[in-house]
Amino acid sequence: MQNLAPIALFVYNRPQHTQRTIKFLQQNELAAESRLYIFSDGAKTSNDDEKVAEVRAIINKTEGFKSVKVIERKENAGLANSVIAGVTQLINDYGQVIVFEDDLVTSPHTLTYFNDALNRYRNEEKVMHIGAYMYPLKSESLPQSFFYRAATSWGWATWASAWAHFEPNIDTLLNQFDAKKKSAFSIENSMNFWKQMQEFKKGKNNSWAIRWYASIFLKDGLTLNPAQSLVNNIGHDGTGVHSGINDIYNVIINPKPITQFPEIIKENEAAYQTIKNFLSNRKGNMVSRIKRFVKEKLAQYFSK
Repeated sequence: MQNLAPIALFVYNRPQHTQRTIKFLQQNELAAESRLYIFSDGAKTSNDDEKVAEVRAIINKTEGFKSVKVIERKENAGLANSVIAGVTQLINDYGQVIVFEDDLVTSPHTLTYFNDALNRYRNEEKVMHIGAYMYPLKSESLPQSFFYRAATSWGWATWASAWAHFEPNIDTLLNQFDAKKKSAFSIENSMNFWKQMQEFKKGKNNSWAIRWYASIFLKDGLTLNPAQSLVNNIGHDGTGVHSGINDIYNVIINPKPITQFPEIIKENEAAYQTIKNFLSNRKGNMVSRIKRFVKEKLAQYFSK
């Protein structure tokens, strides 16, 4: 395959997660032909020095790719700044990029899916993002892949033409929303995307992903997604900086390659409704919520 996109992998202080993420990436069909760039953030405090050093020992021994380049920061930039800077760097050098963080396990077909989609939709201005993760949807009728409005951040890819529209300034983004857009952005208020925007404004989160989705949404862009996830997030075990303990979004990875892509550049209505239904009911009834809350609190207590 020609024109393979470089891979950006962002790591910090989780050696076991990093090792698993790299192991699964190495098993991808296109790994040996792909260039891997590993961005290692510096320790935020001296408490993280040891774990950061463990991670760096792992990434500096990584093999199995066309090339591996490790970029080590002396200072702590934080995930958002690291991702924005790293993605921008590779976009400027290659015009496209595939992005992973240190807590994602992949299918052997994930890189193939990304590169096929990048090549297929390269000149479609409306297609701005390719996601590899999908919620555990219960629908056998959806196509292998489809277009949808929201951008998932657990394994994704994009082009320079789309990334040029990324707006990091939260005020510039917030000022473009009216009540109708807020509802549509939040999948008819079934997901807390608008709340995430407000919390970023208040300094309660530092998400690059919500600003990227907002940038896509405000350009009337679309994202490509698989009906069955090609990625699973193993970071919801309380070890992540931005993730708690949760199994709502746990998935069984699709073992098959994606061979069918949509020809019509339009949001898939059936997929939209299926996703909206999942998001509306994902937390279950009150008994389920209480059980999950207790489970999370116990896990947090025993992990200290």
